[in-house]
Amino acid sequence: MMHLGTWQLLLLGALLLAVVFWMGPGIRATLERSRQARERDWRGFLFPLVFVVLFVLLLIWLTR
Repeated sequence: MMHLGTWQLLLLGALLLAVVFWMGPGIRATLERSRQARERDWRGFLFPLVFVVLFVLLLIWLTR
C-alpha cells in the first residue's frame, strides 16, 4: 500500500478539483444531450454491448 504525505494529498486534491472544473461544462452538456436521447439511440448502444458480453461468455465457456 502506498502512503502519501500531506502535501501530496493536498496536491492530488487540487489536481482533482482543477480537472472537475475544467471538464464541468462538457459533463453538463453531455448530461443534457443524454436527457434528449431517444429509445432507438439506446438500442444502437446496447445491441453491440450484448453481443460482446455473449462472445466473452462463449470464450469463457469454451476454455473450461
